[in-house]
Amino acid sequence: MKDIKAYKGKKYLLQLIEEGEHEHQDFKFSISDARKIARSISAFANNSGGRLLIGVKDNGTVAGVRNEEDIFVVEQAAQLYCSPAQEVEFKAYNYENNIVVIVALVSPAPKRPVKAQDVDGQWKAYFRVADENILAHELMLRVWERTDSYSGGASVSITSTNVYGQVITLLQQQPMTVREIMVTLHISQRMADNIIVDLASMGLVEFVHTAHGFVISLAKEQQEEQQKR
Repeated sequence: MKDIKAYKGKKYLLQLIEEGEHEHQDFKFSISDARKIARSISAFANNSGGRLLIGVKDNGTVAGVRNEEDIFVVEQAAQLYCSPAQEVEFKAYNYENNIVVIVALVSPAPKRPVKAQDVDGQWKAYFRVADENILAHELMLRVWERTDSYSGGASVSITSTNVYGQVITLLQQQPMTVREIMVTLHISQRMADNIIVDLASMGLVEFVHTAHGFVISLAKEQQEEQQKR
């Protein structure tokens, strides 16, 4: 199959399947839609990488790869429907009785955002949250583009009295949407957006997806420091 040697791997595959679908793993019974797969590649690449288990049903049943064209479609998705194009590594494992599962490994992108092309021709960036590919928040794209253009992110003065410090104080109480921050501090949408981008570029806040969409939260390191005080 595409000159990929299949290694014995039933035990390894069972360990992966036992994990279920999560932030870094997705089951694919078959591959037919390159653009749909491009979303998964975009989501994994914009996060911290992940893998597709091709030949495994959503419920974890191992069916095996039915068509070696599946590999071609994944490559097509990564090269033609992702921007910038991504490299995917393929490894084949023999489950039993010549039932083969392909593990397609997606590395975290060195340059974000990685966008996927939809059927309407639009390019959109996705982010992996639990077992879903979520459209990335527009401010996440700005943070990625900024941190990629120069190292170190933003550099701003944060005091208890300026608006940056006020945002941090709000988030020490609870995560909030950008709009909630804007309304609470009586600042414009543009100012709120710029502040969040600055703070996220500095690693002080992060985007967290909830059932109601993305909220802004203190970064985990900041939360830990606050708990120590």
